[in-house]
Amino acid sequence: MDTAHDRPGHVHGPGCDHSADKPIGWWLKHVDRLIESSLDRTLAGEGIGRRHWQTLNAIAGGADTLAALDSSLAPFRGTGPEIRMVLDQLRAKGWVQEAAGRVTITPAGAAARGRLVAAVRDHRARITDGISDDEYRATVAVLRRMARNLS
Repeated sequence: MDTAHDRPGHVHGPGCDHSADKPIGWWLKHVDRLIESSLDRTLAGEGIGRRHWQTLNAIAGGADTLAALDSSLAPFRGTGPEIRMVLDQLRAKGWVQEAAGRVTITPAGAAARGRLVAAVRDHRARITDGISDDEYRATVAVLRRMARNLS
């Protein structure tokens, strides 16, 4: 691919931006890593990681058995600790409890989740700062079509 920076006479230095030369896969991975690390910093104040946050949300959304949690969290499989370990860690914090095969959020867990909802809302707002609703929806629509093309 012939790009401006490959041509004779191109000078590298301040203001030299090669970001347009990066393919979409590079940007997807780069943004995902940035989202992951910044979300981890956001969640660290409560002593949890992304997988714990996803699990709390799944429980709050009605996934109250190990099978339901496993199904709900399937898209994230392989990106963190296994669900049993996460539940054990959340139980150790006093945020969830298990009885008769059902997992529920405790009052302490609900309070922590409330704090985290606000922090994650701020985090998401920072990610989309300067991006209009139309731009965001268009980006998601394009990514959805790409995923469909590759399915």
